[in-house]
Amino acid sequence: MKKLKSSYVCSECGATALQWFGACPSCGAAGTLTETLTERGAKRAAGPAPGAVSLEEVPTRETERLSTGIGELDRVLGGGLVAGQVALIGGDPGIGKSTLLLQVLSNFRDRAQTLYVSGEESAEQVALRARRLGLDARAVHLIAEIQLERILAALEAQRPQVAVADSIQTLWSESLQSAPGSVAQVRECAAQLARHAKKSGTALFIIGHVTKEGTIAGPRVLEHIVDTVLYFEGDPHSSFRLVRAVKNRFGAINELGVFAMTDRGLREVTNPSALFLSNHGKDVAGSCVLATLEGTRPLLVEIQALVDSAHTPNPRRLSVGLEQNRLAMLLAVLHRHAGIATWEQDVFVNAVGGVRIGEPAADLAVCLAIVSSFTDRAIRAKTVVFGEVGLAGEVRPAPRGQDRLKEAAKLGFEKAIVPKANLPKSKIAGIEVIGVERVDQAVQALRNL
Repeated sequence: MKKLKSSYVCSECGATALQWFGACPSCGAAGTLTETLTERGAKRAAGPAPGAVSLEEVPTRETERLSTGIGELDRVLGGGLVAGQVALIGGDPGIGKSTLLLQVLSNFRDRAQTLYVSGEESAEQVALRARRLGLDARAVHLIAEIQLERILAALEAQRPQVAVADSIQTLWSESLQSAPGSVAQVRECAAQLARHAKKSGTALFIIGHVTKEGTIAGPRVLEHIVDTVLYFEGDPHSSFRLVRAVKNRFGAINELGVFAMTDRGLREVTNPSALFLSNHGKDVAGSCVLATLEGTRPLLVEIQALVDSAHTPNPRRLSVGLEQNRLAMLLAVLHRHAGIATWEQDVFVNAVGGVRIGEPAADLAVCLAIVSSFTDRAIRAKTVVFGEVGLAGEVRPAPRGQDRLKEAAKLGFEKAIVPKANLPKSKIAGIEVIGVERVDQAVQALRNL
């Protein structure tokens, strides 16, 4: 009988220690070390040293892509699936992870062999969902299993081109004594599945649970093992879902796919800008349209601001979908360089549609929305804005400004306030572009519209 040895694994970073500490020696997190029992195996003899080759001598070939049959998901993946690719997809419970991947597998009939490994639901539950969604059940092969060794045996026997493991937190390996979902089990199961995918050429989707902070549960090393990390975003009370790539070795990061949840499953949205633009009956103060960039896609999003008299000694600063600290900075810039004082007002800023905007090119749109609400003067309809605002009041250029302007013109926008460095060299049909160098110039341009 093999002897068991005890080690302590950090639930935050996945580091291993031989004895217990109050704080993890690697990341410093307190109270995160948990005991894990592993089998003490025999020492393996080292093989011959591998021979090094020049990078120029390594053969390369064009990567072939396998379409999932869903255009928005292909966009997020970088054009489709690559043989041996391992993609980790996480999101809140019930947001649609299993539904989306079940739809993906049903699209591969007559094109690729598939396998769905269900660790959370029985085979009957998965079959009932497929029938409810009207999917082609003949295209999907299914096993309900949580033991890693048996799953690897099934993958070896079936040799699918596309497979799904639902979910990584339910799997366990008999080589470890810890419970399913523990740091050691998640790390070992993910590493074994990724190794098999690389060896066999199977494109593998791994579903992961998320914590209350919104990050994928388990050690951080889980995201390093896989090739692609996708996150489901969106309000559970809304029918719209966003899939964002935060890591992708085969495509651009921060790429965004937009879906709508229906009674027949997730349906891709071909014109996502329409989701993030409110249809007001008339011009409304505090509303400004931003031309943002999500991955490689220009996207128009409405930024709303509300400035109201504060009824407490400390005025509130609240932003939804935008960075909170950046809002405080922009209010200080408006006061210093544009004469807009809001120290006695509550300021609320919101990005319509539940989208999260992280790029600084949203600064100018946020500033003008605040000015519009503060002065109770609506921004003229069909006006789009973008640009980064610096602490000295300067308006800096945003990347791919031409693409943003062309997207706005295509959707019928007639005016644009942009950084002067983003002025197009040749006129774009249907849209008048106003270039500004400082935030006070942008406020003055807003008043002249």
